[in-house]
Amino acid sequence: MLVTSLHIGASSVSLLIADRSEDGSINPIDFLEQPAPLAHDIFGRGVIAAATIERIVAIVHGFQKTLSELGLPTTDLTRACATNVLTEAANHEPFLLRIQVACGLRLQIIDDGEMTRLIYLKTQRRLLDTPALRKGCTLVIHVGPGNTRALMFRNGEIARYTSYRLGTHRTREAIQESQAEGTALLEVIRQHASGNLEQIRIDYEKDNIEALLIIGYEVQLIAPSLGKAGTPCSVRQLRQLTQQAAALSDYDLVHRFNLDYHTAEALLPAMEIAIAATEILRLTHLYIPHSEYEQGLLHDLLISKNLIGTFEKEVLRATHILAQRYHSDPRHGDHVSRLSLHLFEQLQDLHQLGPHEALLLQCAAILHEVGSYISPRLHHKHSLYIILNSEIFGLNRLDITLVALIARYHRHAMPLPEHPHYGDLTMEDRIRVCKLASILRVADALERTHHQRVNNIIVTRENGKMTLTLHGVNDATVERLAMQSKSDLFTQTFGLEVRIELN
Repeated sequence: MLVTSLHIGASSVSLLIADRSEDGSINPIDFLEQPAPLAHDIFGRGVIAAATIERIVAIVHGFQKTLSELGLPTTDLTRACATNVLTEAANHEPFLLRIQVACGLRLQIIDDGEMTRLIYLKTQRRLLDTPALRKGCTLVIHVGPGNTRALMFRNGEIARYTSYRLGTHRTREAIQESQAEGTALLEVIRQHASGNLEQIRIDYEKDNIEALLIIGYEVQLIAPSLGKAGTPCSVRQLRQLTQQAAALSDYDLVHRFNLDYHTAEALLPAMEIAIAATEILRLTHLYIPHSEYEQGLLHDLLISKNLIGTFEKEVLRATHILAQRYHSDPRHGDHVSRLSLHLFEQLQDLHQLGPHEALLLQCAAILHEVGSYISPRLHHKHSLYIILNSEIFGLNRLDITLVALIARYHRHAMPLPEHPHYGDLTMEDRIRVCKLASILRVADALERTHHQRVNNIIVTRENGKMTLTLHGVNDATVERLAMQSKSDLFTQTFGLEVRIELN
């Protein structure tokens, strides 16, 4: 089956036409790419210029002509996405409207959650290609146009994820007025990035990083100039190449590395950030993939949303790491998570939510008591604050907001429209919060003792009541008392009184 993915990126518009095999593998057939100065406009002016918008419209029209000649849909693409830096443009909504009107495409902006999934997919390929990276502690740094993300892997599994407001185009536009050239320009770049680079050092200096992998659109373009694919290059090699590049005119830079002018503008920041990151981690070598970044991104867009299985494990692992950071009782959080998931599955026909909501419920259950790190008093509100101001690998901002609210409502007041954050949600998302928080409250009541003594539960429903029959529990007085105060949201949401029976 033929599939198509289109990406309006920071400095180019690209299209991949591929064949999806029965086993789900993606085999590229054709790849098209044209330059467009989107990030240059956004970080330099705060808006997308009319000329840039029309250039992108023209590029997309050209791609659609190619699709039409191949007998493929021109508007119903498998994926049609735009870079996440688009949201920083004051006129990003008129831009999206223009693309929809002119090209018939509803673009999806790649959010933080999907961006981390895409980085994860790229990293997994590199871990497979380079056995040295699968052992010990490897840090993967993705240098994007507006932000830099760091993923730490221990023996092939994610151990930590952080992000920084540091990017190639963001840096280039910020230093544009310096008028510096050559090695002086490299020093200006380093000084501009120093705060974020220092934070990377603080975040990872105690982790004994053994290998560093740098990925990104610009930096991967110069990888063939640094040596053989799959082998590390030295910081010295990269520094020499960077100094050579800094001495070139824009014209010579474009021809030396086969770039367009907009990509060339961001090349030196990408190279200097890579050098600085390697040095602050006290490493002498780094890995830069030789693979084509943009084509790989389009490939991954076609499979990113089908990662609920393998990727779910990474999300939950990141959630556990966050819970550990705030010294939340792991046995209690995990047990409430298991009970919540059991109730979720038993009540599927009642709530009619899917696997993604089940994942959000588990995350909220694991994190529902992190607020006790600040104070046991009103810890549900402290949990809301902590989760809202944290990042969970693989979850976007809306997901994190939902998790934070579900955790916030695990006790005390029920959701009200005037509550901060809850009142900002759509009606559909408010309903999701109420359904999931009501299940969490019931599960938390069953784990009131923090001794994990409730395990085997039979759920039955009849005559306006939901009966939870507990096996292996001799006395459920504590659980019944807790249920009296915690089942109110469940009753309000689903219209069922909750009762506990023993067997």
